[in-house]
Amino acid sequence: MGGFFQVPSDLQHSYAGLVGLHLQLALVPVLVGLLVALPIGQLCARFRWLYPPLLGLATALYAVPSVAFFIVLIDWTGESETTVMIPLTIYSLVILIPAITDGVRSVPAETHAAAAAMGFGPLRRYLQVELPMAVPAIFAGLRVATVSSISLVSVGELIGDEGGLGNLLGDAQEYHRTLLAWSSVIGIAVLAIVIDGLLVLLRRLLTPWMPR
Repeated sequence: MGGFFQVPSDLQHSYAGLVGLHLQLALVPVLVGLLVALPIGQLCARFRWLYPPLLGLATALYAVPSVAFFIVLIDWTGESETTVMIPLTIYSLVILIPAITDGVRSVPAETHAAAAAMGFGPLRRYLQVELPMAVPAIFAGLRVATVSSISLVSVGELIGDEGGLGNLLGDAQEYHRTLLAWSSVIGIAVLAIVIDGLLVLLRRLLTPWMPR
């Protein structure tokens, strides 16, 4: 099995290096997307009229194929990791904004009333009441966004060795080595399952009151 997850020395790659690059390209956009989506989700929950146009804009951008995004961005960012990360960040927003908005909206009215009676201001109520109670919904969206990002990273191979494990797909085609394609596909699937499992464990740690 060890030979399956290895890269021939003549290809000037290491499997561990490709895994590290793949995780970087996949997880950084999701983290940035989460940081951007948190305040946007709160605004959408507070001002309901804001939600439809923002979600419509994000959905329209999500409909743009990643290859088309690369072609547009490559004039500004070149054949770089940034060119891959920008579309993945936008794609994650489409999933995270609705998840956060729905999570915050799901907080019962009596909980809001109790927090207000205790003197919680809007910011403190959001950070200490609404956000913790929205964790299950947020993590549901986060899991989907993360797995999707891990899958889409491989498209970066099209702009020059910026696809993490997806680079092996190009190598498999160029050098006619089918085993490289299999090790790429299976490796990406294993990464997605492992990271998803870690997110489930983290959600359980943050929400010990929820049933398993």
